Amino acid sequence: MALTESTMVDLGSKAPHFNLPGTDGEYVDIEQFKANVLVVIFTCNHCPYAKAVEDRLIELGNDYSKTVDFVLISSNDAENYPADSPERMAEQSKNKNYPFPYLFDETQEVAKAYSAVCTPDIFLYNKERKLEYRGRLDDNWQQPHNVTREDLRVAIDNVLSGNQIEFKQVPSMGCNIKWK
Repeated sequence: MALTESTMVDLGSKAPHFNLPGTDGEYVDIEQFKANVLVVIFTCNHCPYAKAVEDRLIELGNDYSKTVDFVLISSNDAENYPADSPERMAEQSKNKNYPFPYLFDETQEVAKAYSAVCTPDIFLYNKERKLEYRGRLDDNWQQPHNVTREDLRVAIDNVLSGNQIEFKQVPSMGCNIKWK
């Protein structure tokens, strides 16, 4: 496991297009998301960082189910990391009752287009699909009971309210994406 920080893509960047298979076998296209806010999260099943924040992401997805679109994407090499295979992704999505699609980026082209490098790597886009936030979920990935600031939640609330995100955006960190 190599600790990696997100690359902090330029704010205002346009969300790259994707059309990827989900855990249900159906393809999901970015154009299907119609909410004013879209949160794209690169993650996987096996990374301890991703696992540590998974329940908090599910909570966010449920809390904002009527106003924000969330999508999870796994871009890991499933051949060398079988815990991240589409079959295991489907099991995880079902077992955890994900309130959002979980997509598989087999070619890794989508991760490259987003400049995603770690799991989790979080990107928040506005209605025009321009990047407003990229960074960590909150200020304590290991101990949810010690979180003092939920960065992603604050960013979502700001964008939904039409306000600028005024706080310093801190890179997300996690395992590196397992490139082929």
